[in-house]
Amino acid sequence: MSRLWLVFCALAAPALAAPLTTGPVTHLPLPRFVSLRTDEVNVRAGPGFQYPVTAIYHRDGLPVEIIGEFDVWRQLDLPDGGTGWVHEATLRARRGFYITAPTATLYAAPSDSAGTVATLRQGVSGVLLSCAAESPYCKATIQGNTGYLKRTDFWGTRADEAFK
Repeated sequence: MSRLWLVFCALAAPALAAPLTTGPVTHLPLPRFVSLRTDEVNVRAGPGFQYPVTAIYHRDGLPVEIIGEFDVWRQLDLPDGGTGWVHEATLRARRGFYITAPTATLYAAPSDSAGTVATLRQGVSGVLLSCAAESPYCKATIQGNTGYLKRTDFWGTRADEAFK
């Protein structure tokens, strides 16, 4: 083995082992949550139109998590546990939620003792407005109703993530 190869491997190894924190295309954080832009989004096996469609999502606003980037393609983790690639034009930066609990309460304030704005069933989705880093609640809206959801009741944010 050449000395040059050993030097290259020694220099490259830390970079390869380090977790990716920003996308190579957008330079935005990875992973990050966004939502589907339309009622029909083709999820592909790879980053290009030449790859087969593995699923079609019919849910405008459904939250998805971008875990990779290649050119105009974004690799996603989906709320049902699947992964795949979609064209960037089918996504928007607006944050969403997807209820994973059998039922979830939309509270009037960030507290279990606050009044109930709405009771949501599993599978319902809406828009996330903000989350404080240490709070177990996030502010959300659905069909004109705004309130607070427990993070444990929905998919669409990481446990300690903050955003406005």
